[in-house]
Amino acid sequence: MPNLPDLAYNADGLIPCIVQDADTLEVLMMAWMNAESLALTLERRETVFWSRSRQELWHKGATSGNVQRLVELRYDCDADTLLALVHPAGPACHTGERSCFFRSIARNEGFTPES
Repeated sequence: MPNLPDLAYNADGLIPCIVQDADTLEVLMMAWMNAESLALTLERRETVFWSRSRQELWHKGATSGNVQRLVELRYDCDADTLLALVHPAGPACHTGERSCFFRSIARNEGFTPES
């Protein structure tokens, strides 16, 4: 087991994990990890999360086949957010979309970026 940094889990023992395609750098999803899911992710080299709604571990792609092979796991400067760089075997979103971030508020509301 690698030497883990002191991570800042929230009061529920969870830490957010942003999942990004290692090749395209597209943000695929965000999910929660606890210490056990983090350890399993590192052991299996596939993402494992904590489902807050089901209150159980969730191996991404266990039923759909859309696993996420871990390439690298990073943490931010405050040690309170993880970034998983992965090779996805299929869509990340339960809707079938490649990314969970397929909707836009700004684009749909006539947003004009500043120049």
